[in-house]
Amino acid sequence: MEFDWNDIPLLLKLADTGSMSQAGRALGLDASTVSRRVAAAEKALNVRLFIREPTGYQATDAGKVFLAHAEIAFDRIETMLMDTRAESEGVSGTVNVTAIDVLFTHWLVRYLHELLAAHPALQVNLIGDNRDLSFTRREADLAIRLNRPSEDAALRMRKVGELGFAVYGTGRFTGLPRSRWQEAPWLAYPVELSRMPEMRWLATLGPRQLVRMSSVSMILRACEESAGLALLPCIAADRAGLQRLDPQPVLRRELWLLSHKEAGNVARFVSVAEWLLAHFEGDAIALRG
Repeated sequence: MEFDWNDIPLLLKLADTGSMSQAGRALGLDASTVSRRVAAAEKALNVRLFIREPTGYQATDAGKVFLAHAEIAFDRIETMLMDTRAESEGVSGTVNVTAIDVLFTHWLVRYLHELLAAHPALQVNLIGDNRDLSFTRREADLAIRLNRPSEDAALRMRKVGELGFAVYGTGRFTGLPRSRWQEAPWLAYPVELSRMPEMRWLATLGPRQLVRMSSVSMILRACEESAGLALLPCIAADRAGLQRLDPQPVLRRELWLLSHKEAGNVARFVSVAEWLLAHFEGDAIALRG
């Protein structure tokens, strides 16, 4: 029985998710198909690639070796196909851009019409997600991140600006002095995001009451309704007409643009990257707050 190279994306996805059903959903397959193909791959290789733990499927030592090589092979094949198509496509095809939702919703979408008008054959997917999606597996083509990424052989990285955060409040909180911020209810992120710089700043303030919400858009809307104070990106809150309680941002985070190392050879990626860079430069002051 020969190994089916088409199973490599499936095996990589199973390693990422640890779940047959999640891997299947991501690839448009049912869990039973995933299970059958994993078993067939292990039989063809005559080695156990995964073991089932209480937390999900984990790669064996042999599986880790296989997956490391498989990821490199998958990357090279995808790059070969991408570069070949790029020679004939020009600025056309699909570009996946990922960033935190607030940068799309409250900033970048206002400029989207320019990009689409300039390149009618371009298909753009904006993915509001702060996870480190894989460039090697082409889950993302360009990414905007709020911290310098760790070194990765598959990545190009460039600092493109800073994102400022200020304290906002409306209605009964308008003009509340800093000495009384601790007394007010605060709109905050879930506990699992406590390591974020925004949440660490809030922890040093020590507010007496927290209302936790899952998105910047939800926090911004609640702040508009005077539910509490909020530490918000200035680019979103200023445009929404919220009032700063202090004119200066209390926190700034770096903005980094990431791409696959081969993206500079493909016209559609270059065009979208240049569009992004132009607006990072044009809105640098507003982004800094």
